[in-house]
Amino acid sequence: MNGVEWVALIVGGGLGAGARYLVDGAIMRGRRGIFPVGILVVNVVGSFLLGLLTGIPHLAPAWLAILGTGVLGGFTTFSSVAVETVLLAQRRRRDWAWVNLVGTFVLCLVAAAVGLTIGGLFPR
Repeated sequence: MNGVEWVALIVGGGLGAGARYLVDGAIMRGRRGIFPVGILVVNVVGSFLLGLLTGIPHLAPAWLAILGTGVLGGFTTFSSVAVETVLLAQRRRRDWAWVNLVGTFVLCLVAAAVGLTIGGLFPR
């Protein structure tokens, strides 16, 4: 990667993190204290989009890094899933903690697989 591509990757990470904050906030507005559906949506959408990008043939490696690692890496978050899962368990909502942990894992895998499949449909 050249210098411009590095800067684009860094800026993309910041834009992705900002987008995560906005999407999660919009979904969770008025829903504090219940299941963290905002972060779940962010991670499922991000997994789908990363699968899609990865599946697209002939996508330049620099663009995959900028969009995948930068933008989508900033957009998605494992740390928030971990913290929200622990907080749910601490609030004696172990049922929801397991749903959050396992549900995120399964839904993100499925979303990534669907994205890869759709990306693979682009002409080679």
